[in-house]
Amino acid sequence: MSSEHTVVIGAGMAGLLTAAVIGAIGRPVIVLEQDQHGGGPVPRGGVPQGRQPHVLLHRGLRVIEELLPGLRAQLVAAGGVPLDTGDLAWLGERGWAPFGTPAFELVSATRPLVEHLVRRRVAELPGVELRGNARVRGLSRTTTGPGGGWLVECFDAPPVRAGLVVDASGRSSRLPDWLARWGIEEPATTVVDAGFGYAGQMYAAPSDHLGRVAGIVMLPVPGGAPAGGVALPVEGGRWLVAAVGAGDHRPPRDQAGFDAFLARLRDPALADFTRSARALGDITVHRRTHNVRRRYDRVPHWPGGLLAVGDALCAFNPVYGQGITVAATQALLLRQTLTAGARPGWERRLMRRLHRAADLPWAIATGEDLRHTGDNPASGVDALFGRWSGEVDRLAAHGNLRAQRAMDRVYHLVGSPAGLLHPALLTAAVRGRLLGLPAPSPRPPLATGSAWPDRADAEKVPGNPPPPP
Repeated sequence: MSSEHTVVIGAGMAGLLTAAVIGAIGRPVIVLEQDQHGGGPVPRGGVPQGRQPHVLLHRGLRVIEELLPGLRAQLVAAGGVPLDTGDLAWLGERGWAPFGTPAFELVSATRPLVEHLVRRRVAELPGVELRGNARVRGLSRTTTGPGGGWLVECFDAPPVRAGLVVDASGRSSRLPDWLARWGIEEPATTVVDAGFGYAGQMYAAPSDHLGRVAGIVMLPVPGGAPAGGVALPVEGGRWLVAAVGAGDHRPPRDQAGFDAFLARLRDPALADFTRSARALGDITVHRRTHNVRRRYDRVPHWPGGLLAVGDALCAFNPVYGQGITVAATQALLLRQTLTAGARPGWERRLMRRLHRAADLPWAIATGEDLRHTGDNPASGVDALFGRWSGEVDRLAAHGNLRAQRAMDRVYHLVGSPAGLLHPALLTAAVRGRLLGLPAPSPRPPLATGSAWPDRADAEKVPGNPPPPP
């Protein structure tokens, strides 16, 4: 096999989007995945959080559409639910966000459906091979062939030769160990763990079950009982509901405990929703939520023909919904590099750009998690900016739409934190401190329909696909 092949280790979203970029420029790609894919939108063993709600941030939706044109339409056709973030009932630390004004588009769907559609598009690209049941044991250098290359060593399978290897194997990446075997310094690694845990369950309810409200988001608040949750519509006339908490306040797996957890939240919105909808299947939990960053950009003598992307490079607490968006942004940076013409040393330069793409989401995720752990941020500047972000959040909770949109742009990774320093926000904050703020934003009009006691009731909803059995 020619050393001009690319081997991508891992078939999650980071690996698939990387393969999409490389395959689109006509270079042969082999994607090695540990799981054997069943052919449909089913949760993968390698993605333990796959059964929990996922929010594809607005920037992620835009970038994936750029990489795979038409994917948004395919997602909606498969049952994904378009919604506007301005129509979410969003309860932040300081109160309800302004409701009912246009903001950013999302398409809400389960992680398995999103991955299935992306996987199908990538598999259709000429020269792309998705190879299942391929567990990678290690990497070794080879001097055979033009310019040398790599041997990707697998368990129970012959090694695969490659000119370029991309590690997209996620949080469990073994790349630091492989680097050490070659005498290359392991990367400095930072871990921030607030001890979050998730419990999620599927429910059957019509898409308009909450009336004008598109979904519910209740953020955990640092101090006291850090607990929250979400309810989002997904394909098939279903809703995904998740409870989230940190430390001793992590939600349990049993139904009675899950219901009691929702009932203890600072607003009854989620508990009211689950009482008026019909539970489907078991509760699933996920507790591997730490943030981890491997600074490969600082490793001296970075080897040619090697990249790391996605969670293998920088993994985030999933509560912030950033992972897929960052992976898509990194794939776009790879495409820009390859189409511009790769010059010697391009891998090291690209690794620096990939790390910079993770800077803002890393600051958001770890900044919030450090507040839950009670640890101080890395610098006084970070602490000062964190306090100012809280002031902007307070303005938003009191109806300031400029403040809310500035926060939205940062959260959805479509704007810079510098937008939070707009003079109008500074003026509003000073005025609020001197004269007082307007009344808090009212609670959104959360109206839940009646319960669905059986499948027949679900099928009576006009235009709403029945939930699966």
